[in-house]
Amino acid sequence: MFSPLCPDTLWVLLLLFIPAALASKCPQQCVCDQIQLTVTCVNRNLTHVPPAVDEITVKLDLRGNDIPELPTGAFKHTPYLTHLSLQRCNIRRVKEGAFRGLGRLVFLNLADNNVDILYQESFDGLSSLKQLMIDRNRVEEIQPGAFSQLGFLNLLSLTHNQLVYIPNMAFQGLQNIKWLRLSHNSLNYLDTEAFAGLLTLTRLSLDHNGLQFFPTETMTRLPELTRLEMSYNPMAYLGEEVVSMAKLTHLFLDHMSLQDMSSTAVKKAPSLVHLDIGHNQLRVIQPFSESSPKLARLNLAGNPIYCNCYLRPLREWSIRSKIKLLGTCAGPAHLSGENLEAVYPAELRCQSQEAMLKAELEESARMTPPPTQKPESKVKCPANCVCEADTHHSSCENRAHTKVPRGFSPDTRLLDLRGNNFHYIPSNSFPGAAHVVSLHLQRCKITEVEGGAFSGMKGLIYLYLSENDLTSLSPDVFKGLPQLTYLHLEKNRFKGFPKGAFGLVPGLLALHLENNSIAELEPDILTGAEGLRALYLTGNAVDRVSPRALDRAGDLDTLHLGANRLSEVPTQALSKAGNLRDLRLSGNPIRWVGPNAFRPLERSLKELYLDNMGLEKMSQTSLAGVGPVLRSLFLEGNQLEELPNLHPLTSLEVINLADNPLMCDCPLLPLRMWIENVNLKVRATCANPPELRGRKVKDVHVFRACPGGEGLPAPPTVTPKPAKAPKATKPKPMHLKSVQQLKALKAKSKLRKGLNTKAPADKRRGAA
Repeated sequence: MFSPLCPDTLWVLLLLFIPAALASKCPQQCVCDQIQLTVTCVNRNLTHVPPAVDEITVKLDLRGNDIPELPTGAFKHTPYLTHLSLQRCNIRRVKEGAFRGLGRLVFLNLADNNVDILYQESFDGLSSLKQLMIDRNRVEEIQPGAFSQLGFLNLLSLTHNQLVYIPNMAFQGLQNIKWLRLSHNSLNYLDTEAFAGLLTLTRLSLDHNGLQFFPTETMTRLPELTRLEMSYNPMAYLGEEVVSMAKLTHLFLDHMSLQDMSSTAVKKAPSLVHLDIGHNQLRVIQPFSESSPKLARLNLAGNPIYCNCYLRPLREWSIRSKIKLLGTCAGPAHLSGENLEAVYPAELRCQSQEAMLKAELEESARMTPPPTQKPESKVKCPANCVCEADTHHSSCENRAHTKVPRGFSPDTRLLDLRGNNFHYIPSNSFPGAAHVVSLHLQRCKITEVEGGAFSGMKGLIYLYLSENDLTSLSPDVFKGLPQLTYLHLEKNRFKGFPKGAFGLVPGLLALHLENNSIAELEPDILTGAEGLRALYLTGNAVDRVSPRALDRAGDLDTLHLGANRLSEVPTQALSKAGNLRDLRLSGNPIRWVGPNAFRPLERSLKELYLDNMGLEKMSQTSLAGVGPVLRSLFLEGNQLEELPNLHPLTSLEVINLADNPLMCDCPLLPLRMWIENVNLKVRATCANPPELRGRKVKDVHVFRACPGGEGLPAPPTVTPKPAKAPKATKPKPMHLKSVQQLKALKAKSKLRKGLNTKAPADKRRGAA
């Protein structure tokens, strides 16, 4: 017979038999917090998702690694994850079922990767996901059903991608979506049912795209939408009743190309409160229909409004309806610069009766829209293609054509020929296509385009030649394209800049040459394209920029040179680009930034990207001159122990200093003083000395001992709080209960071990 064991003995035996699997696991390259259940593996050169992560981990941060593909079941070992960060991991493909098993995940960030296609089951298994960020990738295709498993998603962000159009039912399954962000893409066409099924969407961001017409039919599928952002789209005219949205309260149509709009354009938006049509080309505005009873604010700032008798009806209407007008008069001379709100109707008059009649005739002729032709009963369409008469959209995508099809309707606006096998585009390949606005020739294995290939395409604005095999361009390749504005040549085989090919397209604004093999920027590369506003050269092999490379870039606004081989900032070349606003040098092997490196851009530079370069040192005057205008500075992922003087950066709104081995000692005192005096969230942590590693620079108090640091705030004194009665708590979900129980079990195990190690000493003290 065995004697019964006491409870303490039973507990000890239970601890001895806890499975080894319950011991916490932490990958060698990562930092693990067993209290918060977080694992951080940032910038560790990981090539795959580490399998040795503890099963009970709740937050996993894998930013800044090199994981080109997420395989099926990549996170099956961490079923309790609620937050997953995968930014800057060079991810090219998310295979079907990659996130299967993450049924508790609520936040997923895939920003700053190279994903180009969202497959049907890419997000399968994320049944609890609420926020999905896929910004700054290369997404150009959303396959049907890609989001069908995301029934609880509130926010979907797809900004800064390469979407050209949105097909029908692209977002099927998003039953609880509130905000959809599609800004900064190349959208010029939306299918009628593109947003069908989004019955809970309240905010839609479509700004910075290529939409030329207001997508009335598409928008009527959004019954709950209250805020619509369509700024920076090249729309020239808003017709009658184009905005038909019952609950819309805020509409942004600023910074477009509006030359005219109907007085009934927003008649079917009875809930509209705020309308922004600022920074367009509107000279005369008629009063809007009285069916917009809630309109309280109308922004006309930045328009060349002529304050004469033709503005009087609008001004009288705004006074009568108590609508606040924003903007100023562009003329006549005696009212130029006057706020619209300050001008009374009696002051708005024409010079004489004769001048008034003449102006009325001119205005009537200008505002009368041209007669519209009735569409043909049957639209013309080549064999093995699909053509839509109502949208003027023709597509022969992925149809194995070896020659450019002919016979499209002359009314075609968007011509999609992607994914064919043309190899060679001869001259005059697009007869009768004078009204085509957007031409897609991606992935067509094109090696040569003959001069005059696009002859006659007088209305072409967007030309996509991406992902082909082009190595050079002839000087007359773009002959006959007087309106060409956006040219995409990324992912070809260019080893040199296609200099001299732009002399016939003086209106070119944006040139995309990312992911080629260009090694050098020679002098005068932009000859013929003097009006260029944006040049994208990310992902090439550029190791030298000639001091005269940008001699003709006086209007250049955006220059992306990230992920090249530059070893220094091309300061001399930048001296000819005095209007540059956005400069990106991320991912170049620049170890040292010298004095006055950005001085040539002192009047214009607003966004500067110097992240992930291995940067070791910056001169104290490296940012000299740009202080009054610079708004964003990105320095994360470098090797900086010290920083230049940031006090002159008086306009800064965003700064990122994360993942730098900052030495928290007296030489860093200027940064600490600067952080104290700015109202910004500054991500900066100490790496040295070892005892301060991981501490936020702002929370370190060693700087008070430095000369000049006496004025810094003293560390807060901690006073014990009076005990409070325990609050009633809600029951936790079962999976969280199991996690908490497991944590408690581990804590008790450690406590028992501690008691066992102290016992002999206690006995000795008792014996003494």
